[in-house]
Amino acid sequence: MDTPTQTAQDANTATRAWLEKLVAFDTTSRNSNLALIETVRDALKGQGVDAVLVHNAERNKANLFATLPAQDGGTQGGIVLSGHTDVVPVDGQDWSSDPFTLQERDGRLYGRGSCDMKGYIAASLALVPEFLAMPRKKPLHLAFSYDEEVGCAGAPYLLADLRERGIRPEGCVVGEPTGMQVVVAHKGINVFHCRVHGKAAHSSLTSQGCNAIEHAARLICHIRDLADAYRAKGPYDNFYDVPFSTLTTNQIRGGIAVNTIPDACEFTYEFRNLPGMSPGDIQADIERYVSETLLPRMHTEFPDARVEIEKGPAAPGLEASEQAAITELARALTRDTATRKVAYATEAGLFQGIGIPTVVCGPGHIVQAHKPDEYVAVDQLADCVAFLRRLGRSL
Repeated sequence: MDTPTQTAQDANTATRAWLEKLVAFDTTSRNSNLALIETVRDALKGQGVDAVLVHNAERNKANLFATLPAQDGGTQGGIVLSGHTDVVPVDGQDWSSDPFTLQERDGRLYGRGSCDMKGYIAASLALVPEFLAMPRKKPLHLAFSYDEEVGCAGAPYLLADLRERGIRPEGCVVGEPTGMQVVVAHKGINVFHCRVHGKAAHSSLTSQGCNAIEHAARLICHIRDLADAYRAKGPYDNFYDVPFSTLTTNQIRGGIAVNTIPDACEFTYEFRNLPGMSPGDIQADIERYVSETLLPRMHTEFPDARVEIEKGPAAPGLEASEQAAITELARALTRDTATRKVAYATEAGLFQGIGIPTVVCGPGHIVQAHKPDEYVAVDQLADCVAFLRRLGRSL
């Protein structure tokens, strides 16, 4: 029989092998993730575990959900290990090595997605043989999604499928990089695309046009005024590094020539709200300014002027209960009692939103993600393996 040390070494080796395999798939959100998902599905099937794939409308991407039953074959309850399979682009980044070939240097494993968050997925998959051998009274579930990096677009379909099939897990651990510390809350994210339509004219005849860029700028300034008000007046939650809700305009496009009044301007803005705040109330303030102030002003110049606002990707915030069993379990397994809340968004709020208590805990640190030379430390992966093994045994 293997000693515990040998078992740990084997699991760490298997995690490294899985991570090498996962990083090699270029699952940038604009690409398909099917090759990765089907590889995972086939590996699970080879161990006697059937996985359900939930595809997008184009069927070029898929979520994966698999259940490792309890010893008595039970599939209800238990805990979900959740991760996303897509990664952010490497375009324009100066990498020291091929971002889709895992490289080890000085105790760090470099590669796109190694930290965010294929390391957690690799550890989960490496432990499947152990999980299956454990005399668990509760099942473990694996949930791997697509398009998290572009607004958590894939996970809602996975969760809808769980509801339709009557699967009711009791808790979830989303393995975003937290340094293997427990995160109990994060902000929500809401993205909107705005198009301002005015009237073109020669720039020497300003009274005959309606300048879409200038009116878009008024709306952008209003969004900035709202942001300044939240910064100055709150509400605040000082457990966050940015303790207030934020609004920013991050992309803009308009105009065709220096001597032409633009008839169109479009821009994208986002806000990241504290979990206790209503995203609808924030957006209502913006739309009220459009209808009551901006459009009347535009209509004095051009009666057919209009402003269109389209809702984009969104993910709710997370506020985990300290009394929830999954929170208490994660704290016990990590011996971590500190309250941590983060400004970045995850899929955790989506799980919580359908009644699955959720925390965030995974290997690596968010400051190592999305950058050139993204990496996860080898000892972080080992800590993750140990945590997941203890979690499995707790069932």
